[in-house]
Amino acid sequence: MTSRLRCGPQLAAGLGRATSLVLALAIAAPAGATVRRPATADEDARIVHALSRLTFGPRPGDVEAVRAMGLERWIDQQLHPEKIADPDLAPRLASLSTLRMSTSEILKGYDPPPELKREIQKKRAELGDNASEEDMRKARRELAAEYKGQMAGPPKQVVDELQQAKLLRAVYSDRQLDEVLVDFWMNHFNVFAGKGQDKFLLTAYERDVIRPHAWGRFEDLLKATAESPAMLFYLDNWLSTDPSANPQDIRRAMAEEEGMAPRRPARGFGGFGRRRGFGSAPGMRPNGRPAAQQAKKAGLNENYAREIMELHTLGVDGGYTQKDVTEVARCLTGWTIGGLRRQDPHFVYLDAAHDHGDKVVLGHKIKSAGMKEGQGIIHMLATSPATAHFVSYKLARRFVADEPPASLVDRAAATFRKTDGDIREVVRTILTSPEFFAPESRQAKVKTPFEFVVSAVRASGADVSDATALTQRVAQMGMPLYQQQPPTGYKDTAEAWVSTSGLLARLNFALDLAAGRVRGVTVAAGGLAPRAGDGAMLADALAARLVPAGLSESTLKTLESQSGQGLDAARVAGLILGSPEFQRR
Repeated sequence: MTSRLRCGPQLAAGLGRATSLVLALAIAAPAGATVRRPATADEDARIVHALSRLTFGPRPGDVEAVRAMGLERWIDQQLHPEKIADPDLAPRLASLSTLRMSTSEILKGYDPPPELKREIQKKRAELGDNASEEDMRKARRELAAEYKGQMAGPPKQVVDELQQAKLLRAVYSDRQLDEVLVDFWMNHFNVFAGKGQDKFLLTAYERDVIRPHAWGRFEDLLKATAESPAMLFYLDNWLSTDPSANPQDIRRAMAEEEGMAPRRPARGFGGFGRRRGFGSAPGMRPNGRPAAQQAKKAGLNENYAREIMELHTLGVDGGYTQKDVTEVARCLTGWTIGGLRRQDPHFVYLDAAHDHGDKVVLGHKIKSAGMKEGQGIIHMLATSPATAHFVSYKLARRFVADEPPASLVDRAAATFRKTDGDIREVVRTILTSPEFFAPESRQAKVKTPFEFVVSAVRASGADVSDATALTQRVAQMGMPLYQQQPPTGYKDTAEAWVSTSGLLARLNFALDLAAGRVRGVTVAAGGLAPRAGDGAMLADALAARLVPAGLSESTLKTLESQSGQGLDAARVAGLILGSPEFQRR
């Protein structure tokens, strides 16, 4: 690491000692470590805490701005993002053209044409099983170049732009709590971009499904995700049919929906048949079985039924059985994706594919009612007391602590039940609670890699002209955006992210960021503490600017001991951004 800094032997040794100490402190530092804070009022400490949880980290001047507005008023404002003007964000996103495209436009512009896909398959066969991934990448690039005129851009561009937009919104949006909550729901209702065509469906999923419903009724959000082509494809419900249904009837029904003549089914895809690009290359299930093998079997598919109960609503201890999973899957047969031949995927219900028998779910008898059965299941799950508790627990874990107080979870769940699942009111209950502001809740959460990178950019006042390198750094820390394969999403608890290698990657990034070595990002480190001089004064001034919550005595002594050995403001700032306290929020 020190070789990357291109410093002399004595300075390198000093920086190496500081780095080792900061890493050791970061791994060992408990949540309640003694912190040396500036002489601020308790209200300022509350403001700093709120900024660390309701935003992706305070920027220079944020504490003063919230103090001037009043903390309670600022929290209420963040709870109503639709009332916050956000004029500076749109220009940052202007160059990311796919964000404004419909799914149809994305598929027509970025999904490789069938001829190119056949050429790639042919080349793969020619290279054989022993071909390296690099050989295949080279072959794909060469073949894609021949079809460049038929495409608006490579498929990778769609996910790349989503990743950049996510990071830019988190850094620059004034609707910070909105971005935090959208991030929460995207993780709660996780969809893996690496599964086949989902890379082309995710743009609309976030823009048209998650964002419009992030603050409304939980039932509306759940229904919107259930009907989303991205979720239907990811968890295979689009392939789920009544095993006794007549395949010819299903094909006729889909052809009527498509406005086209029925096709003969592709082998292994039951009544739906293979539609361009769909049904291929699914990911692995958490139990290790290839979802592709499950998806290609005709008939009932239980993947989504299991996850809607275990991960989206009731929770793993929510009181359901394997029989309930099967019965829910039966209720949701026929919920599928139409418009695929026209490259315009959308939700459709095919009655011909539905299991019309009676069902029993969680002790409730479900009479045969076609699409209404699935709608009834969504209502039943969304309004269950177990769902109120599970969702409230996850929200409290995100905003308060890895193990949130039971009293707070119970009150949030009561709000959930009383307000018919009003997400805004549940979040308000959490953010205005005594438990949220309790001293033991402060600095109690370890930042995920995404939170860490964004908070460092915000704290340093960096200007981002190209977010690509930042998204790559997040991926290198173990959190590639939109690329979590299992439906569980990324963990938001400390044990998932605290390791020597992970913290070293964070410290390397912090040092590179402060030194201006991250492509597309500009930091004026010298302007962070322009009149501080050097030595202990420099360390104190930079710490106050970058970590308003304060540094522990041990961390500050480490920095002060090194800042007098020739380290400039950029290197001291990098060490502070890599410090144990900056890893926490």
